Amino acid sequence: MATPLSHSSLSPLRTIAVVGLGTMGTGIAEVLARAGRDVVGIDVSEAQAATAVAALESSTARSVERGRLTEQERAEALARVRTSTDLREAADADLVIEVVPESYEIKQQVFRELDGIVRPETILATGTNALSVTRLAAESSRPERVLGLHFFNPAPAMKLVEVVSSVLTSPGAVAAVTDLALDLGKEPVAVGDRPGFVADGLLFGYLNQAAAMYEANYASREDIDAAMRLGCGLPMGPLALLDLIGVDTARTVLEAMYTASHDRLHAPAPILRQLSEAGLTGRKAGRGFYTYEAPGSAAVVPDALTPKAGDTPVPGRPVRSVGVAGSGTMASGIAEVFAKAGYEVVLAARSAEKAQTAKARIGKSLARGVDKGRLTAEAAARTLERITPTGTYDDFADVDLAVEAVAEDLEVKRQLFATLDKVCKPGAVLATTTSSLPVVACARATSRPQDVIGMHFFNPAPAMKLIEVVRTVLTADDVHATVREVCAKVRKHAVDCGDRAGFIVNALLFPYLNNAVKMVQEHYATLDDIDAAMKLGGGYPMGPFELLDVVGLDVSLAIEKVLHREFRDPGLAPAPLLEHLVAAGCLGRKTGRGFREYARR
Repeated sequence: MATPLSHSSLSPLRTIAVVGLGTMGTGIAEVLARAGRDVVGIDVSEAQAATAVAALESSTARSVERGRLTEQERAEALARVRTSTDLREAADADLVIEVVPESYEIKQQVFRELDGIVRPETILATGTNALSVTRLAAESSRPERVLGLHFFNPAPAMKLVEVVSSVLTSPGAVAAVTDLALDLGKEPVAVGDRPGFVADGLLFGYLNQAAAMYEANYASREDIDAAMRLGCGLPMGPLALLDLIGVDTARTVLEAMYTASHDRLHAPAPILRQLSEAGLTGRKAGRGFYTYEAPGSAAVVPDALTPKAGDTPVPGRPVRSVGVAGSGTMASGIAEVFAKAGYEVVLAARSAEKAQTAKARIGKSLARGVDKGRLTAEAAARTLERITPTGTYDDFADVDLAVEAVAEDLEVKRQLFATLDKVCKPGAVLATTTSSLPVVACARATSRPQDVIGMHFFNPAPAMKLIEVVRTVLTADDVHATVREVCAKVRKHAVDCGDRAGFIVNALLFPYLNNAVKMVQEHYATLDDIDAAMKLGGGYPMGPFELLDVVGLDVSLAIEKVLHREFRDPGLAPAPLLEHLVAAGCLGRKTGRGFREYARR
């Protein structure tokens, strides 16, 4: 083997060839040119090379309009880019980045040809997000200079770059491209060679689960996407994101992940193959999970699956007053939501004192809203007047809707529903806010299971826009219609789902969190790198470990156990590291220590 490259022997990476001028290659070329590098863009297609130049001109012109570039800076950046259809134009490059199609055959051919063209010290980088960097390096005559450099789309906007080493990669090569990434204004994360690396390794498992959920007719595509945007603060829903990435690309990544992991969560959902083979690969084809105005367009147009506006087969029951059972943060938040919307609210807890404390908490929340200019002092006072605290559920006798938000314990909830059955008037709708327990078990504790439904609010209830509406096989149509109407009146977005563990959000969120824990457990990446990768590469508002510590590791473990028990999939088994931390009392922010340590208040 040739002598490994040392950091000092590497020339500065000034001239860079980009092989493959699709969307990603063009974006990388723009980033490099704007950072002062000389760029040689190479593509087998002359037309594609011309398209790339036009895209660069258009993109940089928009940057000038927005004040991000001057006209002179734009002219200088464009002057630094030249294109060719001949790979031999890479001869003088210090670094070559290939972003050709995700195929070993195509990529290996590029690397073999480059071996005979570039200088011995030139670094060769693959932009793959699915294929083995080690396998590609092994095909090169100098494997120590081959590594992965995984940008995210759109490359000019996305901050994350994953720097992927194989066991053969020289530390000097890694240092050189890491320095380059920093010079480009990017956040480099060092990762080892496994399919999907960090960001896509976590992202594509989640996308696959969402596709399988849709394929099972558990929820509509619109509801799955809205649930993840509104329930988790994600910039896009998973099915819309699959259409943007390309259904065929997602299938390729998942196939590579499954080959390496044999985890059924990575086995591509059959619908991905069906759509790919039908040519329905997403936005680029004009149709995927959704239908678009034209190939390449982002504008979704109605199709046969689009829900019809105002399509309600039966009217709901009238609701004027609402009972909320519980005294914790969720119960007081829900009571606030209903009172703000004009409902008379009875807030019942195990004692009058607890109920008064919960009302006082609502008063403080409303006062903060007044301070921030979200409502007037008069509106806050009227809202608070609508809430009647009580220490007995007997005061639910006249409510039209009773919502429980007590402990997430099935026996506690069943006992409460048996009580509600006795005290609530005939025709009252009885709702549970459970996030993980079977709604039908609550329904069966009553003599009127047809009146029972799930209304899963998200914390904090006044701020979070989502409610998962959970029908059991026994729920009456007019009860479902009632809750949908109430959701609209309290200005929440309702999504429909069936009565199974996790509903939409938790069933997709917690396997993703569990997989992040497994990455740390296997020493593949650090907490900080994984959190950074998901925020910068996936647009997540919080990294998985930040979120786990906020939610509570005990709560997270309980939900993961419920999912594992319901779906019986080995891939859903809680990561041992999570179980160990919970056993040690490290539950997250609430105990001062979880995956990270927090200052005691």
